[in-house]
Amino acid sequence: MISASRAPEPIADGAKAHVLGTHRGRAPHETVARLQPLLAQMGITRLADITGLDRIGVPVMMACRPMARSLAISLGKGLDRAAASASALMEAAELYHAEHIELPLKLGSRRDLAARHELAQVERLAQVSDYYHDDLPLLWVEGRDLVSGRSRWLPLECVSADFTAPPGPGAGCFDNSSNGLASGNSLPEAICHGLCELIERDATTLWQADPQAQAATGLDLASVSDPACRQVIGQVVTAGFDLKVWETTSDIGVAGFFCQIIDLCDARGHVGIGAGVHPSRDIALLRAVTEAVQVRATYISGARDDLQPRDFAAEVMARRAWQAGRLRDAHRPARDFAAVPDRQAASFHDDLDWLLARLRAVGLDEVIAVDLSRSELGLAVVRVAVPGLEGPDDHPGYRPGARAAARAAARVRTLAEAP
Repeated sequence: MISASRAPEPIADGAKAHVLGTHRGRAPHETVARLQPLLAQMGITRLADITGLDRIGVPVMMACRPMARSLAISLGKGLDRAAASASALMEAAELYHAEHIELPLKLGSRRDLAARHELAQVERLAQVSDYYHDDLPLLWVEGRDLVSGRSRWLPLECVSADFTAPPGPGAGCFDNSSNGLASGNSLPEAICHGLCELIERDATTLWQADPQAQAATGLDLASVSDPACRQVIGQVVTAGFDLKVWETTSDIGVAGFFCQIIDLCDARGHVGIGAGVHPSRDIALLRAVTEAVQVRATYISGARDDLQPRDFAAEVMARRAWQAGRLRDAHRPARDFAAVPDRQAASFHDDLDWLLARLRAVGLDEVIAVDLSRSELGLAVVRVAVPGLEGPDDHPGYRPGARAAARAAARVRTLAEAP
């Protein structure tokens, strides 16, 4: 029995105890049981099953935090109800940690602090405005560079998720999303999860920046051999949806996919999209497909704080359906699932070493983790940042970084050299 007065400690060795549909240090039902005595402390008041709002049947759960300082609703998905519950609760937990940061902060400009502190490669961080300059005062928080093992200070805006506090000095320069925020049963597990999310956003941004090349990245679903992936794909198709998948694996070499599902029974139905990246191609594909299912359920429920009335306007839904149709019609099943990069490791330490090596191979030599774990809760929560990776391109202020610029230049050269 888990005591409400004493939070259990995270797993220290980073071993994988659960590998069905996801890689975790504990089975999903154990994670849910472990979180039960902590829910009130994190403001989680309800865990709701919203699977039945859609007809697909893949489990989707919703965790509610009415007093959240960011999103009050967190969604989770999985092969079964326990996996979806663990997913939703852990997402809510990691947001709580990022909303309540109690780490020491520094105030100053990069030029002022650089002589006494080791600062992140700020010029390579994902930016959403042109405001930043080296004399701009910012709040900074300390993390650790996983490549060198040395201290690195990041702008607090890249770490915090407290959107109720007044904007700090210099706010509005950097991507302030949940990208790279992750939790786990151990720090290595959480860091791997955060890194995969960052690589996923980078890969998806680069893939979406080149529509002409997208058709050739279509995945042949008949080549998918993983039983769990085939099960979920079958559920979606049987429920009356068109399901298309594209491989988005970037030069980093970690398996990545983008999935789109269109309702064939209702032309006005919500389109579901999802993306996934993971060392295991099976897990990467499953994440993309189940996230597409989750996105549909999210729109159907209408519960998330960031959904606006305009998202349900007829003209907006018609435009999204048209865009989805164009992408679907251009799809060509050219990619063989067996040819997608795949790595199976026994521990999160092994995964982490491999992910760091893949990043360094493309010149991304700084990987910063800020440990947000709280001793009274006993959960492993981190914010990971990799200067040089592209940020989410759906941010209204997204500014292409060096990787997107290089991709665009290569595309121009290819067009110029074409006969």
